[in-house]
Amino acid sequence: MEQAVHSPLPAVHTKQFTGGPETPIANSAMRSVGIPGSSSASSSSHPEVNSGPHSPFSKHHEVASMCVGSPTSSALLGSSPRLGGISRLSLQNSKPLKQRQGVFLIGVAGGTASGKTTVCDLIYQRLHDDSAVVMLSQDSFYRPLTQEERNSVQEYNFDHPSSFDEEAIIHTLLELKAGRAVTVPEYDFATHSRVEGGGRRVEPADVIIIEGILVLHMERIRSLLNMKVYVDTDDDVRLARRIQRDVAERGRDVAGVIGQYTKFVKPSFDMFVAPSRRHADVIIPWAAGNNIVAIDLITEHIRTKLGQHALRRIYPNLHVVPSNYQIRGMHTIIRDTTTPKNEFVFYADRLIRLVVEAGLGHLPFQEHHVHTPTGAVYCGVRFARQLCGVSIIRSGEAMENALRACCQGVKIGKILVHRHTEGPGSGEQDLIYQKLPSDIAERYVMLMDPILATGNTACKAIKTLMARGVAQDHILFLSIVAAPEGITKICGTYPGVKVITSEIDEALGADYQVVPGVGNFGDRYFCD
Repeated sequence: MEQAVHSPLPAVHTKQFTGGPETPIANSAMRSVGIPGSSSASSSSHPEVNSGPHSPFSKHHEVASMCVGSPTSSALLGSSPRLGGISRLSLQNSKPLKQRQGVFLIGVAGGTASGKTTVCDLIYQRLHDDSAVVMLSQDSFYRPLTQEERNSVQEYNFDHPSSFDEEAIIHTLLELKAGRAVTVPEYDFATHSRVEGGGRRVEPADVIIIEGILVLHMERIRSLLNMKVYVDTDDDVRLARRIQRDVAERGRDVAGVIGQYTKFVKPSFDMFVAPSRRHADVIIPWAAGNNIVAIDLITEHIRTKLGQHALRRIYPNLHVVPSNYQIRGMHTIIRDTTTPKNEFVFYADRLIRLVVEAGLGHLPFQEHHVHTPTGAVYCGVRFARQLCGVSIIRSGEAMENALRACCQGVKIGKILVHRHTEGPGSGEQDLIYQKLPSDIAERYVMLMDPILATGNTACKAIKTLMARGVAQDHILFLSIVAAPEGITKICGTYPGVKVITSEIDEALGADYQVVPGVGNFGDRYFCD
């Protein structure tokens, strides 16, 4: 148990933090239940591993040379047409690092004739070259009128939520999010019924845009959206556009359109549509019909989200270290079942260091001025709060040295949690041991466990920290490999806790091990 007094982090880290939480240190740096192990047990040195081209681990030499980031490897990338059997062209143009999963669903709402369709068209034009995009209209899901309603259609309110088939909309969106094709109904505004035998087949896509006056009003639809947009246009402009549209496209006369607007459209807008703007992530002023800046900002945000793991879109407290060939190369080595222990430890330590430094990038800091040896003043930052680490025994102890290397004198506590695997209490967690700094409630805590599987042990540790007075938003959970189930468990249960990992794996296996995973991390790291 480290008892050294906490000291400010070294000045060498100061410059790297100026990018804030969205620019982890790891990114900038890369570009230029068992018996608790002792501290000494987890700090074994292995200088022979990184010994250049004559390393005994020759089978990993090619990928290791890409990982080292040395001038030699940089020169090879810059001058040689091929490196280790991988062409420069493939390094530049292939996309193995992109983890595109799931569907990004956008809802666009606003008053009638506010410009929703135009906004959707512009978003589509900017995205369809890079991604598969599908556009849906809420108007396609109008409920067919009964004969009695048709006989008095002038008295029917088409702008009321009951006029839409909400169940059909929900079913369509859920099917598309699940990756299944659907048939979208076609509504005939002349007969106020769905076209018999008609409909449009819609295939799954990366981006689904649904527009309609009540998209943001309907709570069940709203809960499915990844982005909510409201198009704001003046009432008189919308009325003029509606008259022009309904006369030309829906076979109505001007007097009928104005009468319907006064009797139904405007009251429904005030009651249902306008209040829904409070749910919007983005409100676009569209009176002039040319707010291109807003469209560009939205499309760039969508492109960013499409490059993220599906879980990252759901949980804003999940942070994945930006991947590159160096990180993928190190993951390849530690996942290889034939990798010897000393090499596994070496590359695991490197990955752990990257994750720890990425975690440090999420700590709060304040502006700080210092005088340099030249007599000039440098405007930098320093951390505003103290920090400590807590390792989850046993595997978490492998991450302690990286934290000590980054933060001299940092206090480190330990937690041991036992999981029942048999009997009626199977799956439950027991807290066996804890030794935490006495002032932990006043510190930010880096909770460390290299493999996040079910998330049950981590949640028990988080609960223990909170019982000691640590706030959720002062806890950062660090791992190098995480399963979706564990991420969902932590991020869903504790939305204030930040989860930082270097890679998200596919799933949990039947034995609750992460797949593809690295096997038993503690055994491979500590045992001969």
